Amino acid sequence: MALFRSVSWPDPPSLIEGEGVVLRVPQMSDFAAWASLREESRSFLAPWEPLWPAHDLTRGAFRRRIRRYARDLKEDNAYPFLVLRAADRVLLGGLSLSNVRRGVTQTASLGYWMGAPFAGKGYMGAAVRALLPYAHGTLGLRRIEAACLPSNQPSIRLLQKVGFRREGYGREYLCINGVWQDHLLFARLSSDPVAPAPGPARPTLVHDADEVGEG
Repeated sequence: MALFRSVSWPDPPSLIEGEGVVLRVPQMSDFAAWASLREESRSFLAPWEPLWPAHDLTRGAFRRRIRRYARDLKEDNAYPFLVLRAADRVLLGGLSLSNVRRGVTQTASLGYWMGAPFAGKGYMGAAVRALLPYAHGTLGLRRIEAACLPSNQPSIRLLQKVGFRREGYGREYLCINGVWQDHLLFARLSSDPVAPAPGPARPTLVHDADEVGEG
């Protein structure tokens, strides 16, 4: 069911192509671009994320992150991706399906971040649209959940545009920026209508080993 079970890490996984973006599993060679963008975007991202560990942007921490990603993929626990601009493979941000639950639920949680220079340009909406057929189809997930702060209007609009529905309100749902904060709870089902993409292109899965390892 899970695509990556047929690939031995670190063999190149497939890419997911969307409208103007490409999604790819992170590799160790992405460290410099990833750390640079995260550092540049620190003040932009801090209000919406858990506190960063003191050494989060070091090479050693990133190596441990890659190892965790490999374990999560192998065990069908999470599916992390970097978001790259299709035209030049510049790193834009990241998104993931985490906390995968199988059995009678077939559910995962969606999370994402966008680098400050690229926010508000439609890239993350395109990335989520590209991920949905993979999540519901290849991974067989019936339900995808997401949560965001009530004050995060851009994230609320993004989720609604890609077909998520608001389902509830979680009190002190997550510890964000060092404070336990309430969140709006969203979800979409595999049977929900697919939100229209802004352009004519439809997301597809492609296999191309030459695209892995740049950055």
